[in-house]
Amino acid sequence: MKIRALFVLLTAISGIANATTYTLPENSNDSVITQFHDDVPLTRAEQNETLPDVARRFLLGQTEIVRLNPDVDRWQVKKGEIVRLANRRILPDTPHEGITLNIAEYRMYYYPPTQKGAAPQVMSFAHGIGRQDWKTPLGKTSIVQKVKDPAWHPPESIRREHAANGDPLPVVVSPGPHNPLGAYMLHLAVPGGYLIHGTDIDKIYGIGMQITHGCVRMYPEDIEALYNSVPVGTAVYMVKQPIKVGWLGNTLYIEAHPDLEGEKTTLEQKLEAASKLIQKANAITRDGVYAASQLGAGAAQSLPEIDQTALKQALTALDGNPVALYQRLPQRVLPVRLPTGHGSKDGYYHGV
Repeated sequence: MKIRALFVLLTAISGIANATTYTLPENSNDSVITQFHDDVPLTRAEQNETLPDVARRFLLGQTEIVRLNPDVDRWQVKKGEIVRLANRRILPDTPHEGITLNIAEYRMYYYPPTQKGAAPQVMSFAHGIGRQDWKTPLGKTSIVQKVKDPAWHPPESIRREHAANGDPLPVVVSPGPHNPLGAYMLHLAVPGGYLIHGTDIDKIYGIGMQITHGCVRMYPEDIEALYNSVPVGTAVYMVKQPIKVGWLGNTLYIEAHPDLEGEKTTLEQKLEAASKLIQKANAITRDGVYAASQLGAGAAQSLPEIDQTALKQALTALDGNPVALYQRLPQRVLPVRLPTGHGSKDGYYHGV
């Protein structure tokens, strides 16, 4: 039975590009989004290829797919070999508006305006970020310009670097398949000329890695979709959240990612950071205010009986896969006294 279920799953998603649009949870206090119905979506390699090839097919980042498949050779995936894909994600702790770039997970989240009568959605894209010596900045900014088929004017600092490596750059790189900016560019209101842009065909496998000169690099089809969706003036939140915690229904999840190059945090430091996030999440209930208003501030700060083994495993594996930590009992809203002549027979409204 297990073998047959696996076969059906593999057949269902093999060769299908990873959709980037998720429907947000019905409860606005939930922050876990899911793409596939199966907890662990898998695919079979279509031919002898590499993990970056599989990542490219499903629009995942290279670091992401390597972390999800620690026992698979990055450069020698044999035809028919099973590869694990990403599924659940915890939304970053930012306003659900505009664009959020969480550089710690090499991933972007865009919240398009909700259409009348439609469920709210979020679009998520893999992207590359700045190297250790060319860090991507943090903070709130906005998109100030959009350019299709941009020419690239390499800064003098980048031209000197390339010249020192025996790879001199021209003063201007014309639009085309070898232009590092790709076919679309979004200019951010950040001093220094930081951009969200596409990629040239020579660097397409660098998506989802710490590889740029500070800009945010995306797959061609992803930057095209984003370019056609966001207007000038869109807010952009640039954050670094390697550990995220969030609810889905009555289950609390944690998602952890490795340190960026040049950074080093210990397991103890990760546990401390996770504990603070769990405390914060524990104060949020199905109605968003129950813990603080009904149980008191002290109760809202207490930690639930979480699965310590699962917590340490998530903070050790650092594979970006959300792990369940705690299952709370369904919560009931306390009865509220209604005005005379309203409500149920006993004069109270009994909500659940």
